[in-house]
Amino acid sequence: MAKEMEMSITQTAPQVKDTAISPALYMSFELGDKSWKVTASDGRHGPSRYNVDAGDTAAVAHCIGKARERCKLEPQARVHSCYEAGRDGWWLHRWLVEQGVDNIVVDSSSIEVNRHARRAKTDRLDGDKLLAMLLRHHRGEHVWGVVHEPTPEDEDARRTHREFARLTQERTSHTNRIGALLGLHNLRPHVIIGGRDWARWWERNWELIPPLLRAEIERECARLTLVKQQVKMIEAQRRQELADGKQPLVAKLALLRAIGPKGAWVLVKELFGWRHFANRRELAGCLGLSPTPYDSGGRQIEQGISKAGNKRARTLLIELAWSWLRLQPESALSQWFNRRFAAGGKRMRRVGIVALARRLGIALWRYLEHGEIPAGASLKPAAA
Repeated sequence: MAKEMEMSITQTAPQVKDTAISPALYMSFELGDKSWKVTASDGRHGPSRYNVDAGDTAAVAHCIGKARERCKLEPQARVHSCYEAGRDGWWLHRWLVEQGVDNIVVDSSSIEVNRHARRAKTDRLDGDKLLAMLLRHHRGEHVWGVVHEPTPEDEDARRTHREFARLTQERTSHTNRIGALLGLHNLRPHVIIGGRDWARWWERNWELIPPLLRAEIERECARLTLVKQQVKMIEAQRRQELADGKQPLVAKLALLRAIGPKGAWVLVKELFGWRHFANRRELAGCLGLSPTPYDSGGRQIEQGISKAGNKRARTLLIELAWSWLRLQPESALSQWFNRRFAAGGKRMRRVGIVALARRLGIALWRYLEHGEIPAGASLKPAAA
């Protein structure tokens, strides 16, 4: 019985009438790899559902016209829409805005869901749910998190370091694979696989390996060589941009001890270069470093950080926090950590390093925004 009531509520939610909703068309997109489901309503009539091929903008425009006619809306009536952030990125959002549609991109992790162990989930139900929440959003309720749109230039600027991260992972994968294949015959090279002495070692030992396995290792070596060449190309390109003064924020951030050009590049391109924060709480929320207390009834516990923000920047800041302790021991941040957590066990230090990462992120934001060098921190000596 409870399940039937739940399904009834889910299906009828978009049909709720509300005089606070202005005459307009509201649409949700459930985006798939091959097809999209478009759900539309004016808030007074039941939803209309349309299936279109993925990426077919002409079909989407046709659906908007049909939904307007069904709801008897004027041609100049506003159209509001939403979809979840995902693999389609921002192109659909920009196209909708060009068509005069008021679109928002929603953080999928912020959408409320039924907490039953088993719940019905289909594209139709998801589309209805998004439409119902869009109506609530335009009534003034805070129902989800809206993703901030980067400019096309800022979005494209993130490609370099993301590709670089994937290439370094591939490099490690190829190296480990070659070592594992050699281990099948108890060959454990004393040189770095793919390094400068690798060719000499291979010439002395390749005859000890069966022909098919030898061919597989040679193909792995070829892929490893290609990946290493591409890594060097990206590194050279970034060094040249820094030398030419095209990345002033990266250069400024890299002046601080404990922060290198690679880490500075990621922080600027993922976070500080295009995001604007009103206060430190917004920054912590974007990083996913906000606390999540649980205070209900007689239970009061801390559940840890939210982890709902930019994973790349959060992971990097935690790594930089360890480097900060080692290379900036006189800074106020390091001294705060030592007073609070250094005397504790391993678990306390792991908890403390996350807290330090949050404070470090705020300090770096203030440094880039207002030129405030973190208290007690030192800069790298100027190059001769």
